[in-house]
Amino acid sequence: MKDFFKTTIIGRAALPRRPCFGLAALGSLALFLAGCNLAPKYTKPTVETPPAFKEADGWKVAQPKDDSIRGPWWEMFNDPDLNALEAKVAVSNQTVQAALATFQAARAVVKEARAQYYPNVSVNPSATVGKASANAVNTSPKPSSTKITQTYSLPADASWEPDLWGTTRNTVQAARNNALADAATFQSIRLTAQAELAVDYYSLRSQDVLQKVLNDTVTADSNAVRLTESLYQSGIDSDEDVSTAQTTLATVVAQATGVAVLRAQYEHAIAMLIGQSPSTFSIPVQLPASNAPSHLPSIPLALPSELLERRPDIAAAERSVVAANAQIGVAKAAFYPSLSLSASGGLESVSLGSLFSGPSAFWSAGAAAAQTIFDGGLRSSTVEQYRANYNATVANYRQTVLTAFQQVEDNLSALRILSKEWDQQQAAVNSSARTLAIATHRFELGIDSYLNVLSAQDILLANQETAVGIQQSLLTSSVGLIMALGGGWDAAELPSGRRLTLKTPQ
Repeated sequence: MKDFFKTTIIGRAALPRRPCFGLAALGSLALFLAGCNLAPKYTKPTVETPPAFKEADGWKVAQPKDDSIRGPWWEMFNDPDLNALEAKVAVSNQTVQAALATFQAARAVVKEARAQYYPNVSVNPSATVGKASANAVNTSPKPSSTKITQTYSLPADASWEPDLWGTTRNTVQAARNNALADAATFQSIRLTAQAELAVDYYSLRSQDVLQKVLNDTVTADSNAVRLTESLYQSGIDSDEDVSTAQTTLATVVAQATGVAVLRAQYEHAIAMLIGQSPSTFSIPVQLPASNAPSHLPSIPLALPSELLERRPDIAAAERSVVAANAQIGVAKAAFYPSLSLSASGGLESVSLGSLFSGPSAFWSAGAAAAQTIFDGGLRSSTVEQYRANYNATVANYRQTVLTAFQQVEDNLSALRILSKEWDQQQAAVNSSARTLAIATHRFELGIDSYLNVLSAQDILLANQETAVGIQQSLLTSSVGLIMALGGGWDAAELPSGRRLTLKTPQ
C-alpha cells in the first residue's frame, strides 16, 4: 500500500494492467477512511443555574405551557403607536439588516465548505490553426512552402481529495455552527433594537407627561399672578408678592419650553431605529389625561435553567463553542497523510471531422499522497491554538449566561422596588397637592404670605417630576425584563436543515 501511495499514475503506459480494479480499490479505501473524525466529542458546557431568581420575591412563576412570552412582545403594552413603530424595526433598521447580511455571508461559507465533498471537473476546449515561417524552418537558398497546421482539442480534467480524516466534515461543521451563531446574533441584535425603540418611545412619552405637569403648573402659576395682582391693587398684598409670583411663572414657563429639547432627541433616536431620516419623521405630542402610569404588562417568569434556551445571545455563544470544537478536528487532521485522485481525458485531432472518432481519444488517471515529515512543531502549535480558542469560547458562553442571570435579577429588583416607590411617591404628590391647596386658600384669606404658596408649589412640582421619572423607570424596566428573558425567542427558532433559512422576522 505504501508503494501505491508513493506512485503517481499518469497516462496509459503508467497504469497497472487492471486500472479500474486499482482505482476501485483506492476508492473503497478512501470511503473506509472517510469515517474517521478527529474532532473531540462535543458536550455542551455545564453552567451552574440557581433553582430560582433571588429577586422574584412575590413574582409568580408561570405554569407549564404558559411560561414564555408569545408573539410580538411589545403588544403586551397595549399601545397602537408603539406597535406600528416596532413593525418597522425588523425591515428598516440598518443595524439589523447588517446582521442579517452577516448571517447570509456565513451561510454562503457553509456552501463553500460543502463544495469540498465533491470532485472538481473542468473542460478546456481549444482550436488552433497556424503556418510556420519558411525562412525560420528552412535554411536552403531557395525557400520552400510550409503546410498550414490545425489542431482541435476537447480535454476534461477531474480531481478529488477524499475526506479521509474528517477535515471537510469538521470544516463544514465549524462553518455551519458559525452561521447558526450569526443567526442567533441577528436575533439578538433585532431584539436589542426593538427594546431600544420601546425604551426611547416611553422616554418620549414620559416627556409628554412632564409637559402636562409643567403646563398645569404654568396654569396654576398664572392664576397665582392674577390673584396677587388683584390683591395688590386692593391694597391687601405687596408688590414683592406680585414680583415673586411673576418670577415663579417665568421660571416654570422656561422649564416647560425646555422639555422639547430632550423629547426631540428621543424622537430622532426613534427615527434612526426604524431606518428613517429624522428630518421626515415626527411623533405628535400626546398629553395624557392623567399622570397615572401607562399600562404595565404582566410578564411571565420562567425558571433560570430555561433561560438558556430563551436568550439568542446565549444560543450564539453556545454555537460558537461547537464551531471551535470542530476546528480542533481540522487542526488534528494535518498530522495524517492526504490523498488526491485525478483523471483527465478527451479528444484531440488535426482534423475537425475526425475529432469525435475513436483514435482521437486520450486519457490518464492518477493518485498522489502527501505527508509532512517535519514542520518544526507547526501542527502541534496549531492544535494547541484551537484548543485554547475552544476554552475561550466556553468561558465566553458561561460569562454570557451569568450576564443573562444578572440582567434578569437587575430588572426584577428594579420593578419590585420601583413599584413600592411609585406608591410612596404618589402619596407624596397627593400630600403636597393638599398642602398647596391649603396654602393657597390661606393666602386668599390674607392669613399667610405668598411665600407659603410658593414653597408648596415648588414641593408639588418636584414630587410630580419625581413621579414622572419613576413612571418612566417602571416602563423601561419592564422592557428590560422582557429583553433579559429573551423577548419570546426560543432556541428552536434557529435554522435547521441544510438550507439554513431564517424564519420571516417579526
